[in-house]
This record gives sequence, structure tokens and C-alpha cells, in this order.
Amino acid sequence: MTDVIRRKIDRARPAQAEGAPGADRGWRLALARSARDAIGLELDFTRMSIRRHSLADILELAPERALIALLDGPRGALGVLMFAPEVTATLIEMQTLGRLTSTPPTPRKPTRIDAAMVAGLIDRALLGLDEALAEEADLSWAGGFRYSSFLDEVRPLGLMLEDEPYRLVSAEVSMGGGKRTGQVLLVLPAQGRGERPATLAAGQDGEAPQFTAALSAQVMQADCRLDGVIGRITLPLKQIMGLLPGDLLPLGQASVDAVALETMEGRKVALGRLGQNRGMRALKLSESPHLAPTAAPPMGMARPLLAEPGPLDEGEGLRAAG
Repeated sequence: MTDVIRRKIDRARPAQAEGAPGADRGWRLALARSARDAIGLELDFTRMSIRRHSLADILELAPERALIALLDGPRGALGVLMFAPEVTATLIEMQTLGRLTSTPPTPRKPTRIDAAMVAGLIDRALLGLDEALAEEADLSWAGGFRYSSFLDEVRPLGLMLEDEPYRLVSAEVSMGGGKRTGQVLLVLPAQGRGERPATLAAGQDGEAPQFTAALSAQVMQADCRLDGVIGRITLPLKQIMGLLPGDLLPLGQASVDAVALETMEGRKVALGRLGQNRGMRALKLSESPHLAPTAAPPMGMARPLLAEPGPLDEGEGLRAAG
């Protein structure tokens, strides 16, 4: 019954004005602060709305040539953040030139390099949204998302996302004091899978057990980075600086059937086979992952170059990215 009432309220809610509570105001502040603090870009919201849509509607509403960032959320939830070409070009221009040129850039298809350059700004904005919603009910559906990967077109979303209702946070933004405008779409599952704010979940008694549960939830959400390593090589710095797009890096015995899963210190914790899951790269772990730890490189020695997993050619080499 609560979800039905909430749905009716969402449908009846008009386009929110500046200062409105919840995810609308939180997203305004978080994205604007992220753009200002990360790259020095002045970003303002000129129009914004939050509406429920089906997956089919989302695919049709995606801007042409949009930068599509996949977001990982709580309990396996997947979200999407889309930047229209004008927004992507402005973000890249501010990072590369430190200013906006008088001539708007020509719209183009976004690349993986573009996504890598804006990934930090996206995570900063999503973290700011979490902080803004710390005591808001909207935290259950809008909180806990982080950048995961990049898509160069919208069609794969029809296979990767669950066929369920989504909340579409649609915004028109003005950048650089009105020099540029563009569209930003935040798409998150309508049925919240995140934690409720502590102030709403807390009862009148039993404070100690609830505190323990909250602390446990925070600890279990902590990040633990593991790298999937298909091969390592060591190169002189001079050779690394001379790499060009199309160059080949020989990987010797590298195989997609024996990919090592390593900690940031280089300790192997498992072996796996490279494959795909829901359109993304994935590792199928071996049943017996007990491996001896790998010693860290001595001080003063260059750390081996980590090759990003990718398709091997006939010469057992990895082509350098452009």
C-alpha cells in the first residue's frame, strides 16, 4: 500500500523548483558542486522533472550520441547516467583546455576515453547525492550508485536492464554562465533496493542492535579492489613513452582461460576464465583459488605494466589503445 501511495505522489508532483526536498534538490546540488569542484565548470539547472517510465520509454528518450555511463547500485541494481553530446563536449573541453571556447564543438560519438575522463566527476556527483539524501526517504532508490562502465550506444540497454519501471530524473543544464546548454538524464530503478535513512529506520528502543547493524552495513559496503590480470610485461620508460596507437605488446603465455585475480598489492587470490555477463566483461572463478602470494616489486624497480583484458590477435599480442 505504501508503494502505491508513493507512486501516486510521484505522478502528481509537478516539476520541482529550486530548494525542493529529496532527490530533485539533492541531484541539483550534487552535480553542480561536482562540476565546480572537479573541473571548475559553472553548471546550473534550468529545468528538471522526475517521472516514472518503462524500459522501452527510456530507450526512446535517450539523446542521440549520448555518453552512456552504467551505474552499479545496491543489491545488484543497475542505473544509467546519460550526457547529451553538448554536455560531454563541455566537460571534456574544461578538462583539456581549462576554459570554454567561443565556438561550440561539433557533436560526435563519445569514446571510452571520454567516459574515463568524466568517470571521476560522475562518482563525485553520486557521492554528493548520497550525502544530500542521508536523512531523506529518497535514499532508498536514489542512493548507493557508482560509475561502472561505458556504452557507446543505447541499444544494449534493452538487454542489460531489467524490464521494470524506472525513475527518470531529466534535466536541462546551463554551463559556463549560459554559453552551453544540454540534457542530463539519470535513470534508476523505481523500486528502491537501498537502505532506508537511519533516522527513519531507528525505533524508540533497541538502539544498540540497530547501531551494530548500521555499522555492519557500512563495513560491508566498503570497496575492495581486485584486478583481473591477463598478463604482465616490464618495459623501459623510454619505450612506454614511445607507444603509439596500433603498437603490439607481446604477452607471451597470456590466455583468456587463465586470468589471475589480484589485489592492489599484487597478491593472487584466484584464477578465472574471461567471459561476458549481461554485456559486460566478467570472470568465471576457478573452484580452487588457493594461490601463493606474489611478492611486491622491490623499491626502485618499475612496476610491471598491466595489460587491460581484450581480444588477442594471432601474434599473441595486445594492441595499444588509441
